[in-house]
Amino acid sequence: MPENTTVIQRPDRVTLFASCMVDQLAPNVGENTVEVLEYLGVSVDFLNDQTCCGQPAFNSGFRSEAHPVAERFIDLFEKVKGPIVVPSGSCAAMVRNYYGDLFRNDKELAGRAKRVGDRLFELTEFLSHFFGTDAIAGKSDGYATYHKCCHLLREIGVDEQPIEMLVNIEGLEFSPLERADVCCGFGGAFSVKMPDISSAILDEKLDFIEANGSSTVVAADTGCVYQMQGGLRRRGSDVQVVHIAQVLAESIRNRSTSEPKR
Repeated sequence: MPENTTVIQRPDRVTLFASCMVDQLAPNVGENTVEVLEYLGVSVDFLNDQTCCGQPAFNSGFRSEAHPVAERFIDLFEKVKGPIVVPSGSCAAMVRNYYGDLFRNDKELAGRAKRVGDRLFELTEFLSHFFGTDAIAGKSDGYATYHKCCHLLREIGVDEQPIEMLVNIEGLEFSPLERADVCCGFGGAFSVKMPDISSAILDEKLDFIEANGSSTVVAADTGCVYQMQGGLRRRGSDVQVVHIAQVLAESIRNRSTSEPKR
């Protein structure tokens, strides 16, 4: 083996943190996530008692309300072994980047939060880190583009990895989205508190999507998916917006005879 070669131990078991939006609005994203992980030989555990990470309250300025919710998250997930995978960059960012601030007056709790955060990965981050962006040997068709969700890009640092996964799918024609890294206007509570600004940001994003000409827009956060899909429907557009877990899972099913890469 060459010197300075880093060997990454691929985990064979993870715990799924579903996120509120997946649990309440898009359970298929959670199911697709499990399907992708199992394709790679990873067993998936699920804590039935899990709820919110506290992000909605925290982002709205209600720190005292977010604190017990986040503390409960730590109480639950610090007991599991191995990596924690969440199909959401915003939830991953909350746990990894903002629990330290939320618990800044409690060093013991902040330390516990960091230990949990160090084991938590957004889905595409987990896949690329442990298995590589070419791990999903799927097959699909059609034309797709990709929107870079703000938290995933800026808070977690996942940029081109999801695109590399999409390009690796046989038969899928990928077209880069102009200004893919610009916000779609969702921002959680932002879209509710400042609807006019949110709508203006969304309209610009939708203009780029329609100019791209792809039939499918892929994103890695459910909130962004619903934000853009709702805007496109109001425009009468046939363009579909889907979570990347769905695209990867469908590509696996389309090539059901493929063996998982270990």
